Amino acid sequence: MPMSDTVEMLQAILGAIDEGIHVVDANGMTIFYNHVIAKLDGLTPEEVLGKPLLHVFPSLDKDTSTLLQVIEKGHPIYNKRQTYKNLRGVRVETINTTLPVQVGEKLVGAIEIAKDIGKLRELSERLIELQAQIGKSKRVKQAPSDRLFFQFDDILTESASMHVLKTRAKRAARTSSPILIYGETGTGKELLVQSIHQASERSDRPFIAQNCAALPASLLESILFGTTKGSFTGADDRAGLFELANGGTLFLDEINSMPLDLQAKLLRVLEDGQIRRIGSSQSVQVDVRVIAATNEEPQKVVKAGNLRADLYYRINVVSFELPPLRERKEDITLLVSHFISKFNRKFSMQVNGAAPDVQRLFHVYEWPGNVRELEHVIEAAMNMVEGDTLQLEHLPAHMMSRVELAEVYTAAGITTADGWAAVEQRHTAASTLPLTIRPLREAIRETEEALINLALEQTNGNILQAAKLLVIPRQTLQYKLSQQERTEPN
Repeated sequence: MPMSDTVEMLQAILGAIDEGIHVVDANGMTIFYNHVIAKLDGLTPEEVLGKPLLHVFPSLDKDTSTLLQVIEKGHPIYNKRQTYKNLRGVRVETINTTLPVQVGEKLVGAIEIAKDIGKLRELSERLIELQAQIGKSKRVKQAPSDRLFFQFDDILTESASMHVLKTRAKRAARTSSPILIYGETGTGKELLVQSIHQASERSDRPFIAQNCAALPASLLESILFGTTKGSFTGADDRAGLFELANGGTLFLDEINSMPLDLQAKLLRVLEDGQIRRIGSSQSVQVDVRVIAATNEEPQKVVKAGNLRADLYYRINVVSFELPPLRERKEDITLLVSHFISKFNRKFSMQVNGAAPDVQRLFHVYEWPGNVRELEHVIEAAMNMVEGDTLQLEHLPAHMMSRVELAEVYTAAGITTADGWAAVEQRHTAASTLPLTIRPLREAIRETEEALINLALEQTNGNILQAAKLLVIPRQTLQYKLSQQERTEPN
């Protein structure tokens, strides 16, 4: 491909990316400027291309321009907030990731990927205001059906370990000590946090939740601590989440995603209860119970350097570990019934329950997404069901690729209680044999042969019906049978 075609293709690719992209050469002259960044800056490409950067953006200099800093030092800059004015005097605020461009050992320029922080800030601030309004409305007594937040009665369980956890959490609700919760994604961390808040003396005060991984670091700081007018271009006097949650509870999810320098500021708030808005010299006293959560083991997060050890020891005054659903399978039947009832109400349906083979599948499935995944599986099945019972064919296809013993059952298409009993009996008999490590391919082949033989037994040798039970094409079954014949010993 000619060099000119390669350059045109590269420009077309960069132009199609839905991010602002600005490229300058080693002298600070713009050599690429896509339509997204042009829209963010309020300029046209013709006004920027081939011109010195500081001529187009006169409010910047070599010390404040991220592009020029990268050209000078050769080091990348990640997620840096930048506020500047274009040649018309219009203020622009972005979050930039800026990278050096090298050809061999020579630095030939820099590329910047920019996001519009103004819109992101506006959305975040609207969310804060909405949370504050919700916190105020909570102080009005509401009927159970109108509740905005979960309570301990909403944690449905028959698990002994979960009952112990609920008892401990109710005790912790009596105090205002910091809490650290560990649980895999989908185990119900926020449900537990809201229940603690609702059972505490702070229940008539605000409850505010913030996922620390959902915002850029520079924006997260202003959201948490607030801003002072003039602290940066366009900044207003605005309270942060700590002030809005005063008297109540602030839930910080995925705290290990919070930058380490911001973790240090959080530690100071936990120590003395004082916050300082960005740009202010005045401290404000707040009374906020902080509950943090992580979906990774806290000790591993600390060891990996993603959570400060001093913050961990300060916030881990009370700790809870939510067990994954695969370790509390006694809750599955209860949760299935609950979610079916929930979606019956939501969809105006009258599904009575799940078929026995579906329940058995649920009990051997590993549930990597935990309770949240179970809820979504039930919702998906409720969209497919036509009768009053959830069947295997109503379940999402992805489940079949993640089952262990269930894969053996469902691959055979066995849907009757007798059929399940037959397979379970065979499995139980096999499980009594001495366990030895064998080649995986060999074990899979033997399992497949056993399933095919079982399907043929149930259909009296009818290949078409057996193929339907196995949910595979007839030709595929015939091919597998021919392969079995070839491998049989003479």
